[in-house]
Amino acid sequence: STITLVAGCGLNPFGGEKDEEYVPVSRDGQAATQPVSIGGTSQRRPVDNAPSITPMEPAPIAEDAPGRYVVQRGDTLWDISQTFLRDPWYWPEIWQVNPQIENPHLIFPGDTLSLIYIDGQPRILLERGAGRDARLSPGVRVIPLEEAITTIPYEAIAAFLTRAAVLEREELDSLPYVLKSRGDHLISSAGVDLYARGDIDVVGSRYSVVHINGPLRDPDDNAIVGYDALYVGDGTVRRSGDPATLFVNESQREILTGDRLLSQDVVIPLNFFPKPPSQLVDGQIISVIDGVSRIGQYQVVVLNRGESHGLESGDVLTVLQKGAEIYDRIGNPGVFGAELVKLPDEEAGTVMIFKTYDRISYGLIMDAQTDIRVLDLVRSPQ
Repeated sequence: STITLVAGCGLNPFGGEKDEEYVPVSRDGQAATQPVSIGGTSQRRPVDNAPSITPMEPAPIAEDAPGRYVVQRGDTLWDISQTFLRDPWYWPEIWQVNPQIENPHLIFPGDTLSLIYIDGQPRILLERGAGRDARLSPGVRVIPLEEAITTIPYEAIAAFLTRAAVLEREELDSLPYVLKSRGDHLISSAGVDLYARGDIDVVGSRYSVVHINGPLRDPDDNAIVGYDALYVGDGTVRRSGDPATLFVNESQREILTGDRLLSQDVVIPLNFFPKPPSQLVDGQIISVIDGVSRIGQYQVVVLNRGESHGLESGDVLTVLQKGAEIYDRIGNPGVFGAELVKLPDEEAGTVMIFKTYDRISYGLIMDAQTDIRVLDLVRSPQ
């Protein structure tokens, strides 16, 4: 199957330029189904009554920041940002436009990044590596999908790409569904054919089969903001039509009538600048992919904040471990023998948003200083 990764930039200082179009190549060497458009401008929708963030201080350079750095294969933009900056989300503040380079917001292994100062302000200048033209003629090129470095590591969300665990109501209603298994099976597993209805792709397309567990609610107002979807299996379309026929390649649990199908040809942006949100954000982690109780680095979480709150791909938030409420039985016992005290919220890590919906978003934990749990807080970095 093909997974299309959008090599775009959520905060693109070069959006006014006419950018070249790239045709991605999947990991098996075949051309991907959709071209990757490089460039464009942010499509953040305005948020009513949302306070804007006061501009922060000049970008804090890391104490051991190098004067020059040669990009290595396997690097991510987040890693490189941490090499030069104490806080990686300041990266857009120091990126220097180089008009001699086509698509200068794309960084490749072998390129050199130089730390310079202009009018006393730090800037990063990009120099293309040897063998890469300084300026490319317009047109279409075919490049390996993984050649340009990504902001976040592909491997960290590879499982998520085909096993998304939260769906919005509108998305859920539009998904194809399992009508019946072939034969007299009440439940289905690997090696069985399924009949399915809905908008199903051509023969050979792959789908994840998910079981809808129940609603996911926003702790702020108890409103339903999504539905938990449990991955149960994987199937390939072997015959189109209504109903279509899918062959189950693998199953982790039984597949039931009514289970939904998620296409594995998904579009996820992996190239963007890490940055603070333009609006103040104050929310919570409401779910974690894979259902673990303690969350660590490179795990995918779901937040109760989304596009309607001003979030977009690339936004970075601070994670705060929610302070517990305890009884103080020493200082001021109070009427009932103890005073209830709220402990401070403590900084626990950093999360970067990589996919947004109206009221929820997916984020990747970039670093975790301590255990992170569901219902911990997320806020705009200070």
